[in-house]
Amino acid sequence: MSKSVTLSDIADRIGVSTVTVSKALSGQKGVSEAVRKQIVDLANQLGYKKSRRIRREPTVPGHYNIGVLIADRYMGKYSSFYVQMYQDVAAYAVDRGSFAIMEPVSDEDEAECTMPVVVSEKKADAIIVIGKLNDRYLSALRKKCGVPVIYMDFSARGLTAEAVISDSFYGSYIMTNYLFDHGHEKIAFVGTLNSTESINDRFLGYVKSLMEHNIRPEKFMVMEDRDCETGKIDEDRFFKLPAKKDMPTAFVCNCDITASTLIHKLRKQGYKVPDDISVVGYDNYIYPGLCDIGITTYEVDTRRMAHEAVHMILHKLEGKPYHGGVQIVEGKLVEKESVRDISKRE
Repeated sequence: MSKSVTLSDIADRIGVSTVTVSKALSGQKGVSEAVRKQIVDLANQLGYKKSRRIRREPTVPGHYNIGVLIADRYMGKYSSFYVQMYQDVAAYAVDRGSFAIMEPVSDEDEAECTMPVVVSEKKADAIIVIGKLNDRYLSALRKKCGVPVIYMDFSARGLTAEAVISDSFYGSYIMTNYLFDHGHEKIAFVGTLNSTESINDRFLGYVKSLMEHNIRPEKFMVMEDRDCETGKIDEDRFFKLPAKKDMPTAFVCNCDITASTLIHKLRKQGYKVPDDISVVGYDNYIYPGLCDIGITTYEVDTRRMAHEAVHMILHKLEGKPYHGGVQIVEGKLVEKESVRDISKRE
């Protein structure tokens, strides 16, 4: 039997990426009509067969459509970390001969538990949800979609769901320890508690480090950065800096976007980073041009998270054994310019 034509075969012949081929054949935006026609014509010529979206069973074994849901509130100008995560999912899915189809979920649809098109029109063989949606919506999704669902960057409380998350607890613990190693003892945490599961986990990592350095709970300092309902980071409403006499020497931020916003706020108040105050973040992802110094951070391995999520989905669909539950993916500390070593101060 002849070898099946893959997306990589088509990409190599035309000289484009497999992601471009995937978008062209699945009708997604981001591909010119000329290139789309060239890809479709070649796919037909080579006898490429893609999965039928409406059916649960793919035309070619191993070829699936994976719906990817991301809340609209995570898709703002400076909040494209989840878009990067989706691109990693799409790239790995394509490598395995499948498609990833992203659909944003509006605030209204989330509130009313309105199902996305990939679910209502049965266009997906499985669903990956990137970023936390409310529990009511997730419960309705699992009941109505009729296909496997996996979460990325969060796990759902009270639901027996499978998820892939970054190591938020130990990541923040490592970043706080890093500040202690550089002579800092008066350290604050920046993030609105209970707004996301990952922020809570990162706060607890911060607390673990402080406790191990004999810092009493009354010395813990927390600064809010966002609205609990909308998730919007707002420099004017939040980021309330303490008085100069109470100012910490360092801040542990729940993400790099928050860290960059804090640096801007500190500069407006006359502080220099890192000369006066040190700042660390989380993610190692920031919108280009948002901050003019490198932020020391904990890098999330989005590629590994995407690999694990797609691996779980495909093995589940194919009835193959796999390690389910909540998968925790380690990251790494990345040193840049935003921390000063004050342990050697005279």
